Amino acid sequence: MKNASLILNVILTIAVAVLYYLHFKGPQTETSPVAKAPVEAKGKAIVYVNVDSLLTKYEFFKDTQKVLESKRFQLENDLANKGKNLQNKVAFFQQKAPTMTQEQGRATEASLQKEQQDIMAYRDRAAQNLATEEQNKNRQLYDQIYDYLKNINAQNKYEFVLGYTKGGGILFADPSADRTSVILDGLNKEYEAKQTPKAKK
Repeated sequence: MKNASLILNVILTIAVAVLYYLHFKGPQTETSPVAKAPVEAKGKAIVYVNVDSLLTKYEFFKDTQKVLESKRFQLENDLANKGKNLQNKVAFFQQKAPTMTQEQGRATEASLQKEQQDIMAYRDRAAQNLATEEQNKNRQLYDQIYDYLKNINAQNKYEFVLGYTKGGGILFADPSADRTSVILDGLNKEYEAKQTPKAKK
């Protein structure tokens, strides 16, 4: 009987040892494949365009800026001329005021105030129109760039084309992924082709 008890204890001890061994060896066999070199999955390319260079060298943007700058300059000149004209009228009124009747003085003063309000309304309206035109041109700029990139990416060559600016959201960009000059060249050729028929008319 003692022998049977002893044999049972030995079997139980061996079983516990085997279970202990298997328990702690199990995770090692599961994690061992991780030690192998990872297989790289080659996806579609992610490239970027330097936005600052694109804007300063894209002919459409340069032409747009010239037109808007010319309109701003013209508006400033118009406002300056209207302002000088009003100042001259005020100065003339101040000289003539002593010889005017009270009724004439009030009527002239009201007329000058209305003219001043008209100038301010003109300034606000013109500034608003200019801002709207600038927004439309910016939208047109974005659409042209987007449409061009969509066309050249018809074969799904790129997964993303990022816009890179120094101090922007992208902290580092590998120069080998820079497609600025290629895209800029294509955009300028496309813009030039669109302008040529207009020049012939």
